[in-house]
Amino acid sequence: MSFPEPKPRGPELPQKRLKTLDCGQGAVRAVRFNVDGNYCLTCGSDKTLKLWNPLRGTLLRTYSGHGYEVLDAASSFDNSNLCSGGGDKAVVLWDVASGQVVRKFRGHAGKVNTVQFNEEATVILSGSIDSTIRCWDCRSRRPDPVQKLDEAKDGVSSVKVSDHEVLAGSVDGRLRRYDLRMGQLFSDYVGSPITCTCFSRDGQCTLVSSLDSTLRLLDKDTGELLGQYMGHKNQEYKLDCCLSERDTHVVSCSEDGKVFFWDLVEGVLALALQVGPGVVQSLTYHPTEPCLLTAMGGNIHYWREEAYEAEGATG
Repeated sequence: MSFPEPKPRGPELPQKRLKTLDCGQGAVRAVRFNVDGNYCLTCGSDKTLKLWNPLRGTLLRTYSGHGYEVLDAASSFDNSNLCSGGGDKAVVLWDVASGQVVRKFRGHAGKVNTVQFNEEATVILSGSIDSTIRCWDCRSRRPDPVQKLDEAKDGVSSVKVSDHEVLAGSVDGRLRRYDLRMGQLFSDYVGSPITCTCFSRDGQCTLVSSLDSTLRLLDKDTGELLGQYMGHKNQEYKLDCCLSERDTHVVSCSEDGKVFFWDLVEGVLALALQVGPGVVQSLTYHPTEPCLLTAMGGNIHYWREEAYEAEGATG
């Protein structure tokens, strides 16, 4: 007699709070894992950028050089450089090891909401409330951008980059995808100001959050609506959304102190994780593990799956 194969276990969601870190930099505007997920960056309203080992809760370095609050940051593929953008309209390239400013790019007419490196970290792309995306060459000394994408009719809230594509969300309610190889622009109208957008990990879909408290999953190539996810609250703030490390769940911040997880295929709510009493301002998902960082007020929180036991981690 043969027994049926055991059902594969469903993906575990990070719902155990392992750590709370007071970042000591005013309100944390954004939290971002680095490329391999070992470190994270926090962007502060006190004009600083900080690099942490979040599991150990140790501060590795503070980066000072912005003239106003820092709104977004990213690390290069080899972890040697960081880029950041902020309320001072500047885009800054940093040397991780020394903490020094390598270059400061100026040209945006309004605050910089979002920054990303391209895959080789030779170009920084920045999106601003001035309705433009600017591409800055990290290696040359030229002060002006190498390219300016100005199709948006309102502020650019979110920019993501793949090997040959740029995905941009705007307050004008449109998701724009630039295919740099083909020199083409594809545009999908969502109808509500977009707060965040990202590619799925398999590169087939795009996820868009907007101020109608709805997330939409679109087929990247056709723009077809594959799924809608509701239940969270997002009507005022620019909040992050993402997909879990294996594309199984859609994840979003919410203005009611929770992080929401939906099953990507079924569309049903899988978990409403209570973070605290305020707005969950930002989140970042580990690239390969069920691990989440959330930002609320001046703190970040480190979450793992229930079964996780930290090796050698204290407190």
